[in-house]
Amino acid sequence: MKKKVIIIGAGISGLTAGVYAQRSGFDVTIYEQHNIPGGLSTSWSRKGYFFEGGMHWLTGSSPKLALNRVWKEVGALKENNPIYTREILSSVVGGGKDGGDLHLYRNAEKMRDHFLENAPEDRKAVMRLYRDTKAFQKVHLPINDLFGVKTTKPCHPSLWELVSMAGAGLKYPVLTKETFEHYVNRFSNPNIRHLLSSLIGSRYNALSFVYSMGAFSSGDCGFPQGGSLRMAQNMADTFTSLGGTISYRSKVQKVAVENGKACGVYLNGALVPADSVIVALDSRTAVDTMFEPRLEEKWISKLRGVTTEQNLFFGLGIEADLSKYPFSIILPLETPFNVGGNTYSNLRLYNYAAMPGYAPEGCSTLTCLVMGDFYDWWKAKKDEGTYRAEKEKALADFIKIIENAFPETKGKTAASDLATPCTYERYTASYKGSWMSVWGPGGSSFIFPSASKSVEGLYFASERNQMPGGLPICAWAGRKAAQCLCRDNSMTFNCGE
Repeated sequence: MKKKVIIIGAGISGLTAGVYAQRSGFDVTIYEQHNIPGGLSTSWSRKGYFFEGGMHWLTGSSPKLALNRVWKEVGALKENNPIYTREILSSVVGGGKDGGDLHLYRNAEKMRDHFLENAPEDRKAVMRLYRDTKAFQKVHLPINDLFGVKTTKPCHPSLWELVSMAGAGLKYPVLTKETFEHYVNRFSNPNIRHLLSSLIGSRYNALSFVYSMGAFSSGDCGFPQGGSLRMAQNMADTFTSLGGTISYRSKVQKVAVENGKACGVYLNGALVPADSVIVALDSRTAVDTMFEPRLEEKWISKLRGVTTEQNLFFGLGIEADLSKYPFSIILPLETPFNVGGNTYSNLRLYNYAAMPGYAPEGCSTLTCLVMGDFYDWWKAKKDEGTYRAEKEKALADFIKIIENAFPETKGKTAASDLATPCTYERYTASYKGSWMSVWGPGGSSFIFPSASKSVEGLYFASERNQMPGGLPICAWAGRKAAQCLCRDNSMTFNCGE
């Protein structure tokens, strides 16, 4: 008789763990509080306009990387979502020499030459960015089998793979201590600063930025057509085709622990028994809400101290064709945008006008992700009863910015939406509605355990398992949790064909 495994959460971590565990011979049920899979990697529609609210690029999209193998093994990447890899990552419209556009190119040499042409006074900063980017082209998340687990298709980084990444290690100490903001401010050209500063959140260290630049320039980080929702649905379909079960609109209250062993979960007040439990919702939320008494292990105190990255997501459906503009537009602001207790001098816009399926014909979907420390501000507005009014004001201010920048959009907004950290918290139970952990300057990058140290049969898989998080860590964490499960139950980890 197959051993029963319950997974809490049908996000990317939970689906990854579920596919591998089900394929490896376990009887797996995933309980998901929402009505769709994907967790924080999500999308939604408003009045015929499709808002991509979760993914803007996918680490591991390149077939050269071991992570790409994982995405394919769990069914995330199929024929129905081929990878689109754009040459220009983002642009400041009219921000270049003689009124031309200023671009951030994926190719390191093109980036270098374009920046030197437009800002020769920044030669020193440009060359440093170029050298750093080249040094990190070979750096990626290694995928390694857990010690002691039997697997149908062993996966270990080659010696050459490790050696090729070693050179970048010399830059780690300097880049981890330097703030991202300081790194970018080495450039005197304001539009290059705008272009670079919008790539990641302002609270990260410089290493997080340079790592991303290296990944882009290596040819990785493309965009799967259909975005978050299609990728998550592909994984869910793979899981159920293997015989797994997903129960939607099913919010687990607690993990049941008896005599030091996980023995199921409580759902609607009733015990649902299981031999093992994988907690695939945000670990930061889980350790404080899923156990009674509260789970206390040495690593949890470090987890509670992690700074979280939150965001505001604006989505507009516009009855105008914006396809003449770039996909990713960096918009410098003459008047700073004050929103959610934070102030911004530029905005990163995503223009889906040229992508089929995102808007009615002749119309456009425009989105904007604004990163910062927002949760407490929005939670206070909710407690005060002014939350809805503040959302409406923020949306109105944002629409005004867009109409001033793109006159053809004036009075043409047919659909609009704003998701705050409180929105993400409500639908995903993510801690403070956050989606990543901030790896700040001078801080350490933690790797948290996949298996509980004090409760047998209890495993964790989420974006919190390793800083800074994101989709690649979700896949890595789900795979590792499934390998721990297999090892502890003397089962062979089945990777698939």
